Amino acid sequence: MGKYFKYAIGEILLVVIGILIALQINNWNESRIAKNEEKTILKNINKEFLQNKKVIEKTYEDFKKGHHSIKTVMSLIGKSEKEILKYNIDSVLYTSLETGSFRPSENTISDLIQSGRLQLLQNENLKHLIYQWTRNLKSSDVRYKRLEQKVDNELMPYLSKNYAVKDIDMYGTLKWKTKSPLKINKLKIFQDIEFENIMDDYLYRAIVAQNGLNELASIIDNIIQETTTKND
Repeated sequence: MGKYFKYAIGEILLVVIGILIALQINNWNESRIAKNEEKTILKNINKEFLQNKKVIEKTYEDFKKGHHSIKTVMSLIGKSEKEILKYNIDSVLYTSLETGSFRPSENTISDLIQSGRLQLLQNENLKHLIYQWTRNLKSSDVRYKRLEQKVDNELMPYLSKNYAVKDIDMYGTLKWKTKSPLKINKLKIFQDIEFENIMDDYLYRAIVAQNGLNELASIIDNIIQETTTKND
């Protein structure tokens, strides 16, 4: 009986050891798969944000031009016609209306959050940056919408009543070859308090939106840095 029990215990130990080895191999295999998936995720994030960096740099350049033109318009309010006519007002107004828009790629980040695979990332700082990115992007969208609403609901209706919009469109998509044949004193808007108030609030919203772009640009750089380090 003693030999039988020893044999039985030995068999049980072999089975237990076999199970433990199998579990260890399975855990190792799952860990390897998770690490490989994490590497793929990091590469995708890096690629996506390198693209977003190019997009935001182009947006920022457009924004700076628009911002500069709005300030130019504000500086001419109340000035004499001689001072105003030193500028191509049609072109300045067109540029002031073109503050750009930031439409980044969100495919990788959205998929990670929705699928729950974001937890595969071991870099806690990177996860924090991604959450910060999603929050700031929503905030930036709100700021841009407020800017666009100012143009659509106030500035363009005002210009439609007090300016020759066709002359502005000569520098836009329509590219008119001739100005409006209608007689209108376009410069009178620079003596109108309503126009000054509209442009003042428009400039404020533009600066707020630009600050949002600055925050997003900083996050993009940090995410690229974190993912580049991991890829290396």
